[in-house]
Amino acid sequence: MYICILSFDFKEGFKAMTRREAREQSFILIFEKSFHEDTQLSELIEFAKENDVFRPDDYSVTLCENTVSNIEKIDSLITDNLKGWSYSRVSKVAKALLRMAVSEMLYSEDVPVGAAINEAVELAKKYASDDEPSFINGILGSVAKGL
Repeated sequence: MYICILSFDFKEGFKAMTRREAREQSFILIFEKSFHEDTQLSELIEFAKENDVFRPDDYSVTLCENTVSNIEKIDSLITDNLKGWSYSRVSKVAKALLRMAVSEMLYSEDVPVGAAINEAVELAKKYASDDEPSFINGILGSVAKGL
């Protein structure tokens, strides 16, 4: 599922994306990548741009690139903090949100850890099942303590 992140206001015209919108856009691409593991991220971005569902923004592209290029380290941190869960049982939505938030915690120096966690939880409320926001919050809190 893709959504269009480009905002249009008739008085102001096109507006720049907020950081929250950039995260949502990144989440969607990271989620999409989980279905197309052999496809390069750049190809997914180009496809989304061609279909007018992605407006590149430096933050969203960098967040996606950092997440995809460091996926093994990120998945290892997530797996190490799962208590009583197998990583294979985690939904693709939750994995994408966890991966994105851990990537932000590790590679986005200007983002407070608490903000990365909160934003992932808010996106989980929108895209995940009812019990996943608290699950994601707990895992990310555990990851944060270890950093």
